[in-house]
Amino acid sequence: MQSLRSGMVDIIRDFLAAHQMFVEIFTRFREGSLRFEAVRRLVGDDESSVLYRLKERCHTIFGPEVTEAGELEMRREAILDLTVGSLFHESMKLRENLYQQEIYLPRVEALQKQADAEAGELFGEFEKILAAVSMRLEEAVRETQALLDQTRKQLRLLMVHHRENGLIARCLYEREEQVLVAFPDGVDALLAEIYGDFTEGYMKAAHSYLESAYFTEALCVLHRVASISPERADAGRLVDYAQGMSAFLAGDYPSSVDRLADWLEAGPSAEEQGRVKLAFSAISGVKNLVDAEQNAELLAGAQDLADRLKLLLGS
Repeated sequence: MQSLRSGMVDIIRDFLAAHQMFVEIFTRFREGSLRFEAVRRLVGDDESSVLYRLKERCHTIFGPEVTEAGELEMRREAILDLTVGSLFHESMKLRENLYQQEIYLPRVEALQKQADAEAGELFGEFEKILAAVSMRLEEAVRETQALLDQTRKQLRLLMVHHRENGLIARCLYEREEQVLVAFPDGVDALLAEIYGDFTEGYMKAAHSYLESAYFTEALCVLHRVASISPERADAGRLVDYAQGMSAFLAGDYPSSVDRLADWLEAGPSAEEQGRVKLAFSAISGVKNLVDAEQNAELLAGAQDLADRLKLLLGS
């Protein structure tokens, strides 16, 4: 079963993609240029439909739980699952009405011209049904817009509830343009609402990148934080760590030793034992990656740094 941490990210990603498609659909509907194909790509009955994927993921991860008393447990997750399910089914109504208007109506009109008198009553019923399509289409658009807005609000509340999940901040950072479509205040305002301060949100994203060893990506976020809040010592310290590990992976061992030494001098926090261990493993391996005779000074510096890191590991 998919974990809640990664599942939340998939749900946010699919919602942002679906919201962007909904905005385009509503715009085209107002302009009178909406076509069935645009709605078919959004909502369908298999994984090729982003709204179907969103519904299925919500139901799998957030499906309602039944208490011992036989009552549905009211959780934010279950409410989002219910809201997304309602959005999906209302969107299917929109799809069906548009299909009748764009595909079915022309067929009926073409056949009616060739029909004999005995088919007149049948086509009379067709006319009644199709005459109501335009009204039902308007209603489906209104209901879908309302449910989309409610889904956006519920997801916003749920992101706040799961603020400790650094993958959420990372997902929002990576999809800044889509976030702006769904949340017009922008990614900074959304991160501020979730984390209390938007720079905290960026730091969450940076920590997530570092945990996954995406050092280059982490540097991009950390440089943004440092430019916004140069007083944040933790961002500057982590820049040294990310640069050091990135340099190691690039084979620039002198720069790696220098940057990681700067990070160590700044004093890694107690929560950074994992990074200390990774840095120790990297720097300890330098002696196996360079020629000892030609790199005596580098190896001496690497050994000194490795010894200091080992002390932090308590071994």
